[in-house]
Amino acid sequence: MEILIKASQFILSLSLLIVLHELGHFIPAKLFKTRVEKFYLFFDYKFSLFKKKVGETVYGIGWIPLGGYVKIAGMIDESMDTEQMQKPAQPWEFRSKPAWQRLIIMLGGVIVNFILGILIYICLMWAYGEKYLPNESLKDGVWVQDQLGKYLGLETGDKILTIDGQKIEKFRELPLEFINGTSYTIERNGTVLEKEIPTDFISKLVDRGKDAGAFITPRYPFVIAGVQKDSLNADSNILPKDIITAVNGQNITYFDQAKPILHSLKGQEVTLSVRRGKENLSVPAKVSNYGNLGVALGAVSLVDLEKLGYYNLAERTYSFGEAIPAGTQKAWTTLTNYIKQMKKILNPSTGAYKGLGGFISIGSIFPSEFSWETFWNITAFLSIMLGFMNLLPIPALDGGHVVFTLWEMITGKKPGDKFLEYAQITGFILLIALLLFANGNDIFRLFK
Repeated sequence: MEILIKASQFILSLSLLIVLHELGHFIPAKLFKTRVEKFYLFFDYKFSLFKKKVGETVYGIGWIPLGGYVKIAGMIDESMDTEQMQKPAQPWEFRSKPAWQRLIIMLGGVIVNFILGILIYICLMWAYGEKYLPNESLKDGVWVQDQLGKYLGLETGDKILTIDGQKIEKFRELPLEFINGTSYTIERNGTVLEKEIPTDFISKLVDRGKDAGAFITPRYPFVIAGVQKDSLNADSNILPKDIITAVNGQNITYFDQAKPILHSLKGQEVTLSVRRGKENLSVPAKVSNYGNLGVALGAVSLVDLEKLGYYNLAERTYSFGEAIPAGTQKAWTTLTNYIKQMKKILNPSTGAYKGLGGFISIGSIFPSEFSWETFWNITAFLSIMLGFMNLLPIPALDGGHVVFTLWEMITGKKPGDKFLEYAQITGFILLIALLLFANGNDIFRLFK
């Protein structure tokens, strides 16, 4: 059921983005009286799931869910209809139109993607606002839970001040900023330190696997989820939701402080100071020879942590007028972060290419429980990503056609049909290789 919910959201989002992208080509083509022969969601090699001709255009749904296309008369595109190009040019064909009209037609798809992403973010800001944990609220620093955080150079209690010289406002943005960044500053025991982010940090992050959890988190209190049945404290008065605040009088504000204290008291009987609701109690307990209590750590939401007085969450609401600049800024930040990640992928020394994913990776970012807020957030991100990818100067992508058209406008020389045909084939080979690599990464990670 979980896979079905994820897949349904993925297909809905992808279909919406493809149709609107192709509509971005379709509308200016019709405005400039250019014949559009096909408008397809997904590719229709050999046959279609659905098709219907309306006027001069066949509208349809293909069976290969790798994208979509509009077939514009007199243009070398995904259809590779070179036979049409050997005939004399007709007034309604793409190749007969002025270069500036062809440029607008080719840019239409990516423009729609960027505008759509901005509009979605504006509406999300207006409808839901923002609620987040400010980075500056972590007065006692972060919790470094595993070796990756230590490899990065962090220690529990560090206050992260800046990454690449920029102050990070929201705690949830820190992991992505570390991925995109090259250096950072922290405050450790009152001393400000500047550190370099290891070049292969992303490679080690990918190698951990997606189920490894966060390498840094806010520091949490020692909240009990339950006591193990075979532990020394199975019959003790320790209850779920208890918060341990001290052991033998040694104060514990955060769970990470408990380990060294319990280790120093292993094999002994101790007194726990426990916060239970509004009461503060003393509970006798035993520490095992391994230095633990035999309890499970309970999960605590950020909202509960705020109620307990550990952190102060920030909440913003926006009028529609205020949401316009806020949503636009979020779209711009999304785009610039994606460009930074692409630069990392193109640098083999970072190992970021190992994190490149295909349809499985994209589908997995959708949640197992449907939420309109999450769905539209992901769709906005994918729209901006699709716009940027299509703008890359690769033949077979919109960006490739734009480059050739701009060359014609600057030099006055139009590339030959044979050159465009070979460029299109080369572009397809590059895209297929990239598609195989990305989806191959997905399959490798599944087996791994």
